Formats: sequence, structure tokens, C-alpha cells
Amino acid sequence: MNIKKYSRRLRARLFKNNSPIKQGAIRRLHWGCGSKATRGWINADILKGRGIDISCDILDGLPLDNNCIDYAVGIHALSEIAYSDIVPALQELHRVLRAGGVLRLALPDLDKALRAYQNGDKEYFLIPDREVASPGGKLIVHLLWYGGNRTLFTADFMEELLLKAGFNRVHHCDYKTTQSQFGDGILELDDRPHESLFIEAIK
Repeated sequence: MNIKKYSRRLRARLFKNNSPIKQGAIRRLHWGCGSKATRGWINADILKGRGIDISCDILDGLPLDNNCIDYAVGIHALSEIAYSDIVPALQELHRVLRAGGVLRLALPDLDKALRAYQNGDKEYFLIPDREVASPGGKLIVHLLWYGGNRTLFTADFMEELLLKAGFNRVHHCDYKTTQSQFGDGILELDDRPHESLFIEAIK
């Protein structure tokens, strides 16, 4: 991929007159959007599809300039990356954020899942009995999500990874709450509260 050429074409398309993302507006990246591309965001995913503005592997680099994004959000996307590639992926998100920009992540919460397993709360797990009936099986299939997830997270582990990737500060958050200056805008994509941890990192 010619990143510079792709980036020029992308800017021309995203910032044209009828685009919801105009010069001077808050620039927000929905990384790992999957099928949930959202209007008013730069939607990026490894897959191609309707509404996806950037289709590429983050490990190959995002076709975006340095310091061009005000905030980025990823919902259950980072867990699909192998552990050895987590910090490089976070470093690429760090690169495209402006100084003071924020990365907000929602991730499968290993601690919540373990508590549900230890308490015998089978209803916590989104795995039907016809798939897996044993509590341990539900725990494992839920966390790995049928093999789609490759890395598991706790809040302290995620903080460690974000700091390794170069972020300056990390805040642990609840669903639909933020410590950033972006208010409700950065919370627009929040999802899956019962099984997730929420964390924000500032560049």
C-alpha cells in the first residue's frame, strides 16, 4: 500500500464539502468499526464494507497523518490482535492522535468474567447451552469469542500496555463516563457494558 498516496486520496474524500468530517471540525477515529460504521467518524477496519473509510491492517500503518486525530475509540477490537502486536497497534493509534488527544477503549474484562464464573453466574456468558453447557466452557468460549479474540485484558494490564506505547496518562472509566474534555462525543460508541472494561489514554 502506498500510504502517502492513500492518505492524500482519503483526505480529499473525507474533507470534501458534503462530508460530515470537515476541516476545523473535531476529527474522531472509530478504529475496528466492523459492520458498525458510524456517521461523523472516520471509520477504520481491516475489512472492507459499507461506510468503512479506511480498510487496512493497523500493523501496516494507518493512512493518516501524524497528529491529525482529536480522539479515537475502539470497541472490542484490540482483543482480536495477538499479544506481541498490541503495543505496536497502540503506538500507531498514538501516532495519529494530536498532542492531548485521547484513545478510549472498551475491552472484554477478564476480571468480570472470572467473578461470574466463580459465582456460578451462567447468565453472564453470552454462550447458549446448545453450544457449551459447562461453566468453564462458557467462560473460555465467551472470552475467546469462538476464536476471534486473541488477547485477554484486565484493567491494570491494559494500563501497562498503554504506558509502554507512549501514552502519558491513563484513566479507568465506567460505561458512558469520560475524564476527557470531549464530553458525550467520545461516549457515542460505548457498548457492551456488562462484559467490558473502559479505559482512556491521553497522548
